[in-house]
Amino acid sequence: MAPVLHLHNTNVTRNGKHILSNINWTVEEDQRWIILGPNGAGKTTLLSIAAARLHPTSGQVDILDEILGAVDVFELRPRIGLSSAPVAQQTPANETVLNTVITAAYGVSGRWKEEYDSFDDNQGLALLADWGVDHLANRTFGSLSEGEKKRVLIARALMTDPELLILDEPAAGMDIAGREDLVQRLTTLATDPYAPATILVTHHLEEIPPGFTHAMLLKDGQILAAGPIDQTLTSQNLSATYDMPLELTQHPTGRYSAFAA
Repeated sequence: MAPVLHLHNTNVTRNGKHILSNINWTVEEDQRWIILGPNGAGKTTLLSIAAARLHPTSGQVDILDEILGAVDVFELRPRIGLSSAPVAQQTPANETVLNTVITAAYGVSGRWKEEYDSFDDNQGLALLADWGVDHLANRTFGSLSEGEKKRVLIARALMTDPELLILDEPAAGMDIAGREDLVQRLTTLATDPYAPATILVTHHLEEIPPGFTHAMLLKDGQILAAGPIDQTLTSQNLSATYDMPLELTQHPTGRYSAFAA
């Protein structure tokens, strides 16, 4: 079985600065990855490559059995669900929430002359319900809170039944209640054997949903550690990643937290 994503000796350089250096990483279809790292570590750049939004300066990237650079990315991208700040910025503020979700079927950010049917509407409403925002279906995207927007964008990312799901800081901007509700829903997704391979970036250990299987710690554009989450997410690795002595705790619920040692 071919991996969903494979980066081999991948590098990204901008204006002579190394953003990513010698990245070797494989994601299998039954894996759920957490990516952690300080600001400027290269997380956003790495996600852009994984989502076929950015080509590397050198190295090879295989996504869903296609080689990035030798495939029409406009045919590849609908197979990848993406929720990120740039997707939110590209979404018209006056677009309805339901249209924000169903337009993913055509890979566009605003409804224009595409034709949709009742199946699309029903699927969009079902996905909004899965993420607790179906009551917002007729609201405009621009009128939503940051937390509500994040939930809508996750529903949009799942609209095409993707083979790879990428979530960039999905809990950012949420209050505690919103975050906890989202973590529970992400746990349900992570433990669903039919869910796509998932990559989730976060700055906060408390936001890691139980059910995620692997972790990567990224620092200065390089992988400091990567592998099964129970072997990779350690006090020693976290301390090295953030240049601070940190003590990691895993709670009986499967959740994590860390404090200065």
